[in-house]
Amino acid sequence: MRYVAIGDSFTEGVGDERPDGSVRGWADLVAQGLADATGEPIEYANLAIRGRLLGPIIAEQIEPALALGPTLVSFNGGGNDMLRPGTDLESVIAQTDAALRRIQASGAEPLLLAGANPTVGLPNGARISAKGAELVAAAGVTAAELGLRYTDNWSDPTLAQRQYWSHDRLHLAPVGHHRVATNVLRTLGHDAPADWMIDADPVAKPTFREELAFARQHVAPWIKRRLTGKSSGDGRTAKYPGWVRVFPRG
Repeated sequence: MRYVAIGDSFTEGVGDERPDGSVRGWADLVAQGLADATGEPIEYANLAIRGRLLGPIIAEQIEPALALGPTLVSFNGGGNDMLRPGTDLESVIAQTDAALRRIQASGAEPLLLAGANPTVGLPNGARISAKGAELVAAAGVTAAELGLRYTDNWSDPTLAQRQYWSHDRLHLAPVGHHRVATNVLRTLGHDAPADWMIDADPVAKPTFREELAFARQHVAPWIKRRLTGKSSGDGRTAKYPGWVRVFPRG
């Protein structure tokens, strides 16, 4: 199997940081889970870069991904578009459909993912949740029309709980990434490794002081980047632009 993951910070693995500051994330975990489940090495690449809108994901990642000759391509995008005011939902839906058809036409299998729902801890969460629900519904229709496998993490009620998210509330914590990887492996017909931790104890609702600290540390920098036209992914490159071999454990 030759598996390529494309997308934004969700697929890059932000929130699941290693001690050296690099990130792992659900796609890395899926590659390991596939190797363990099949008992064979997996060729794996990850072209995702944090902060990317859907248009740049498609323009910058799909053709390089297909040039590698993959058998499986996981696709997720539109989360950053959804967070911005005035999201053109029809455009996001149309671009997603076209991207999946391009992958399918190459002979690789597209695997469509919906990201998890982060809105429990975000300002204007209800408005973002409504947009997300519309995009997820459209993704389900597209997957059915094209006959694709589809992992709908948005509709996983467990992942919508606070304890599965990192301190910035936009990116999954390690346990959340493991749970997404479990959902993906199930979609692909495999069980997750028995040693994965996919459950977390509940956490209390943030206090007023904690909310102020969150706004200062995370919301204000996000707004500044939007106003200045900067992205958290500026200057970054894909962590695995070519094949790395993932071996079965044990």
